Amino acid sequence: MGILSRTSYVIRSKINSVLNRAEDPTETLDYSYEQMRDQLQQVKRGIADLTTQKKRLEMQKRRLEDNVEKHNEQARTAVQQGREDLARRALEKKKTKMNQIEDLDRQISDLQSQQDSLIDQKNELQTRIEEFRTKKETMKARYEAAEASSTVSEAMTATGEEFEDVGRAIERAEEQTEDMEARAAALDELHETGAFDDVLSDKDQIDRELEELSTGSGVEAELETLKSEVGEGDTEPATEPESGVDEPDLEGDVDEDVEAELAELQDEENA
Repeated sequence: MGILSRTSYVIRSKINSVLNRAEDPTETLDYSYEQMRDQLQQVKRGIADLTTQKKRLEMQKRRLEDNVEKHNEQARTAVQQGREDLARRALEKKKTKMNQIEDLDRQISDLQSQQDSLIDQKNELQTRIEEFRTKKETMKARYEAAEASSTVSEAMTATGEEFEDVGRAIERAEEQTEDMEARAAALDELHETGAFDDVLSDKDQIDRELEELSTGSGVEAELETLKSEVGEGDTEPATEPESGVDEPDLEGDVDEDVEAELAELQDEENA
C-alpha cells in the first residue's frame, strides 16, 4: 500500500468517524482539510529523513573513495621500494573499499529512487489538498447560504399558526376600532342634537312639560299685551299738523318696530 493510499484510508476513516458524531458539515470539511495537511507534513518529514540517510551514505562513499586512492598510492610506493607484500596488502584493502563503494552506490541509488517517488507523491498530495481547499471553501459558502435560506424558510413556515393568530388579532383590533369610531360619531351626533342636555338635567318629564307650558303662557300673555297696545294706538284720533309742518309718521315707525320684534321672536322660536 503506497503512502497516498494509506493517507487516503486514514483520512476516510477519520471523516467517517467525524460524520458519525458531527452535525455541521463545515466542521467536517475543516477537519478533513487539517488531516490532509497533517499527512502532507508527515510525507515531507519522511522525505527529509530519507534525504538525510542518503546524504550520510554519500559522505561514507566519499570517505571510502579517499581510502581507495590512498591504498592505490600505498601499493605504488611499495612496488617502487620492492615491497610486493606491502603492495599486495594495500591492493587488497583497496579492493575491499571498492566493494563497499559499490554496495553504497546501490543503496544510494535505491534511496534516490524512493526520494524521487516520495517527492512526486508529495506534489500530487499537495495539489489534491489545494483542490480540496478550494472545494471546501465553495461547499462551506454554499452550506452557509443554504442554512441561512433554510432558517428564513423555517421562520416563515414553522410559525404559520402564529402569523394566523396575529392576523386574527389585527382583524379584531380593526373591528373594535371601527366600533369605537362609530360610537364616538353617535355620541357626537347626540351631543349636537342636545340629547345630553336632557340626560344631564335633574328635571323629570313632568317638570320639563310644565316649564314648556309656562314658557308658552308667558309668550301668549306678552303677545296679547302687544296686541292691545297696538289696538289702542289705532283708535286715537288723528290730529292735523300745525303751522304747515309735516309731523313724522309715528304709526309707521311703530308698525315697523313691532314687525321687527315679531320676526325676531319667530326666529328664536324656530331656532
